Amino acid sequence: MNLEAISHTFSTTPDVNITLETGKMARQADGSVLLKQGNTMILATVVATHEAKEGQNFFPLSVEYREKFAAAGRIPGSFLRREARPSDNEILISRLIDRALRPLFPEDYFCEVQIIVTLVSADANTQPDALACLAASAALMVSDIPFSGPVSEVRIGKVNGQMIINPTTAQLKESTIDMIVAATDKNIMMVEGEMKEISEAEMVEAIALAHDAIRIQCNAQIELASKVEKAAVKREIAPQPQDEELLAKMKSEVYPKIYNLISQTIKDKKIRRESIGAIKDEFVAQFTEEELEEKGSFISKYFSDLEWEASRRLVLDDRKRLDGRATDEIRPIWIETDYLPSAHGSALFTRGETQSLTTVTLGTKMDEQLIDQPLLQDTERFMLHYNFPPFCTGEVKRMTGLSRREVGHGNLAWRALKNAVKGLKDNAYTIRIVSDILESNGSSSMATVCAGSLSLMDSGIPIPEHISGIAMGLITDDTGKYAILSDILGDEDHLGDMDFKVCGTSKGITACQMDIKIDGLSKEILTEALEQARKGRLHILSKMNEAIPAPRADYKPFVPRIVKLVIPQEFIGAVIGPGGKVIQEIQKTTGTTISIEEVDNKGIVEIASNNEDSMKAAVMRIKGITATPEVGEVYTGKVVSNVAFGSFVEFLPGRQGLLHVSEIDWKRVENVDEYLKPGDMVEIKLIGIDEKTGKFKLSRKVLLPKPEREEKPKADTAG
Repeated sequence: MNLEAISHTFSTTPDVNITLETGKMARQADGSVLLKQGNTMILATVVATHEAKEGQNFFPLSVEYREKFAAAGRIPGSFLRREARPSDNEILISRLIDRALRPLFPEDYFCEVQIIVTLVSADANTQPDALACLAASAALMVSDIPFSGPVSEVRIGKVNGQMIINPTTAQLKESTIDMIVAATDKNIMMVEGEMKEISEAEMVEAIALAHDAIRIQCNAQIELASKVEKAAVKREIAPQPQDEELLAKMKSEVYPKIYNLISQTIKDKKIRRESIGAIKDEFVAQFTEEELEEKGSFISKYFSDLEWEASRRLVLDDRKRLDGRATDEIRPIWIETDYLPSAHGSALFTRGETQSLTTVTLGTKMDEQLIDQPLLQDTERFMLHYNFPPFCTGEVKRMTGLSRREVGHGNLAWRALKNAVKGLKDNAYTIRIVSDILESNGSSSMATVCAGSLSLMDSGIPIPEHISGIAMGLITDDTGKYAILSDILGDEDHLGDMDFKVCGTSKGITACQMDIKIDGLSKEILTEALEQARKGRLHILSKMNEAIPAPRADYKPFVPRIVKLVIPQEFIGAVIGPGGKVIQEIQKTTGTTISIEEVDNKGIVEIASNNEDSMKAAVMRIKGITATPEVGEVYTGKVVSNVAFGSFVEFLPGRQGLLHVSEIDWKRVENVDEYLKPGDMVEIKLIGIDEKTGKFKLSRKVLLPKPEREEKPKADTAG
C-alpha cells in the first residue's frame, strides 16, 4: 500500500525550510501533522469527542508534549531505561502550547480535546519548543474540530545587537533575549521569556518582529488545510440550553446587588467572596428543591457571568477596583529578612494578601542537579522550586504531587533571577531557592521573584542588585474603553483580559510572561502596560532596598565555606587515587566534602567545610599531592627509613628523597639512629635533583645555625 502525504513547504527565515505534512501518519486521529525542519521532526495529533459529557460546563483540553530519547539516538538514563513521567522541560513546553491554543476554541465548546505532540527526530542545534505549537495548530487546522486558528509560536533572540527569529542552540547561548511569542495572524496571544536587562522598547520591537514571522507560519497552515477535504467543514457545536426568563430575572434582581456590594471596597478576599455568596444564597432561597434541580446549573452560570460583568464595569465606568486601589497602585508591602535562623538565607515577603516564605540553601558541587533529556545532558547549580499548598487560598484539596502550575510559576521566577546568579564569576555554591506560598490573592509567582532576591542577599550571595516582579492586568470593552491594572488580585486575573507578568532590575527587564484572553492587543496598549509595569517594578524595588539594600558582607557562620583549587591535569588521578581511595581518605580524616572535575584541561577541586581547621588540613593535603618539588624550597617531611649512609624522607605525598648522613648535621654523624628515627617529622630543604635519575637530594643541616669555627692557639715564638 502506498501512502501519499499532503504537504506544504515554506520558509520563515532565509535558508531554513519547514514542511508540514499530513495524511501519512496517525491517520485515525482527527487531525495529525508531521513537521520537518532539517533533521528535526515533530508529530502532532489531535482527537476530540463528538459530544460533551452531560452537565459539562467547562472546556476539557489536555495538551501533552513528549520527547523520545531515540529521537536523539540515546537510551534514557533512568533505572527503567524508558521514558517515564514528563520532565519539567516537557511540562513547560506543554504549557506553552496550551496557553496559545486554549483561547481559540469556541466559548460554548465543551467536548473533550486531547493534543499530543511528540519529538520523534531531533537536531541538537534546533530548539523544538519553538516549533511544537506550529505543529499542534496545524493538526487542528487539518481536522474538523472547531478552532479559530491558526496560531503559531516563534522564538526571538538578539545576538550582537541583531534580532534573530528561531536562533540556533549555539546562537541562543550568546543571546541577550530568549523569548517565545505566540500569535494568530492578527493578535498576540502569549509571550514568555528571559532577558538580560533589556528596555521596554526592545521588548515591543522583539514582539513585533516575532509577529511578522508568525504570520508566515499561519498562512502556511491555511495553505495546508485548503488541500485537506476533511478540514473544509467543521463539526457543529450543539447549542447550550438557556433560560432567558431566569437570566432576565437575575439581571434585574441580582446584578444591582453585586455591583453595589463590590462598590463598597471590601479589601479582604474571604469576606468579599462570602458576601457575594450570600447574595446568591438569598436568590436561590426563593426556589423549591424541584425548581433548583432544573434551574440550579443555570443560576450558577448566570451568577458567575453577572459577577464578571459587574466587576469589569466597576473598573471601566467608575475607575474603581475591587479592593479600592487606583489602577496603578501597588498593594501594601511588608518584608522581613533573616526570618528563619537556621536557613542559609530567608525572607518573608507579603504584598496585600499574597505571601511567600522563601529560603536559600547553599550547597556544594555534589548537590547540583543532573539533567538527562534527549537534547541536553548537563548539570544545574541554580534551582528554584515553587510550592502552592491548598491552605494558601483557604481551601481543602488533596495533595497529589507537583502540579504543572507549580512547575510553570517556579520556572518563571527562576528565569527572572537566573542571569544575576549565573553572572557571578567566583560563585562556587550550588544554590537552591524554595518559595512556599503561605497566602495567595494574585501574583504569587512575582512574590516569589521578590522573596527570592531578598533571600539571596540575606544569604550573602553577591548579586549586583535586587530583582522584583509585578503582574499587570487589562480590562476592555467593545467601545474601546480599557484599564491597565498594576499588581492584580486573583479575582482581577480571572475577570480580566490579560495577565502580564514583568520582572526586572532598575536597569531593565529580566523575564516576562503574558497571556491574552481577547482578540487584539494594540502596540499602544502594550507600550503603556510596560511603562506602568516599570513604574510599579521600581516602587517594589524601593521597598526591597529598604529591607536589605545589599548582600550581606559574609555568609552566616553555619554556611559551608568552599575553597576552589586549580591543579594540573596530570594530578587529577593522584588526588582521586585508585578507586577514589585517596580523596575518600582525605574527606574522612578532615571531615570535608571534596569534588573534582576536569575543565579546559585543568583539574578544578572544590573543598567545602564549615570548620576552618578542617579546610586548611584538606587544602594542605591536596597541595601536597599536586605540588611540584622545587630546589631551594623548605618542606616538613616524615622519616621513612634509616640506612647506614642516611635517611629516606617523604617530604611530599609519594615523593621521597635521601637525607645523606653528611647533610644531617654540621657535626660528623657516626650513627643516623642517634639523630633520626622512622616516623620522626623533620624540616628539610631540597638542595638538588639528579638530572639522570630524578632522585631528590635533601639537607637538614643547611637549616641549622652553622657553628663558628674555633681558632687554633698561636705557637709561642719567644726565644
